Amino acid sequence: MRVLIVEDEPFLAEAVRDGLRLEAIAADIAGDGDTALELLSVNSYDLAVLDRDIPGPSGDEVARRIVASGSGIPILMLTAADRIDDKASGFELGADDYLTKPFELRELVMRLRALDRRRAHARPPVRQLAGLRLDPFRREVFRDGRYIALTRKQFAVLEVLVAAEGGVVSAEELLERAWDENADPFTNAVRITVSALRKRLGEPALISTVLGVGYRIDTGVAPARPGDAHE
Repeated sequence: MRVLIVEDEPFLAEAVRDGLRLEAIAADIAGDGDTALELLSVNSYDLAVLDRDIPGPSGDEVARRIVASGSGIPILMLTAADRIDDKASGFELGADDYLTKPFELRELVMRLRALDRRRAHARPPVRQLAGLRLDPFRREVFRDGRYIALTRKQFAVLEVLVAAEGGVVSAEELLERAWDENADPFTNAVRITVSALRKRLGEPALISTVLGVGYRIDTGVAPARPGDAHE
């Protein structure tokens, strides 16, 4: 999952970003409305955490533009005000959820996970594919009933691959979804992480490399393409 944090208090924004990383959620920060709109125009986000009181275009205006874009990105609004009128106006703008400052990081994570699950409609909170059981809330993975200990980044990559349900996911998309904007697009991080993930998952290998295209979970439903190989 990749999240955009729109918050003009640097300490709070960085604390939230670092906390989300511990939950295998990649996060970028925008300290004002202009930066938020720029990042939204060039990156693909699963969720936006939006403070209403920010410099430049207000949080309300950013919310309006997100809704008008038709991207379907769920919006969780942050505010210091706890009045019902403020919450009502936020929902009228298109917010999907509301959180009043100060808040506990754990509650923010739970709300983000719930919004992500709701966005996928029929996608169950616990995902199962090819003998894998992945619980994004508990950050647990089992293969054929056996617990698999993964690093945060390995879990984030596996979550994207499992969500694709056997479809091919490019290295670029993995870098975009499981890392943040500071990731070097020319790095070998994706290849190294996928290789380590394969070892953690054990035999027979579940992740196939579609040469020149990307990676996929081998579900056993479709025959392997001629370019499929294991690194």
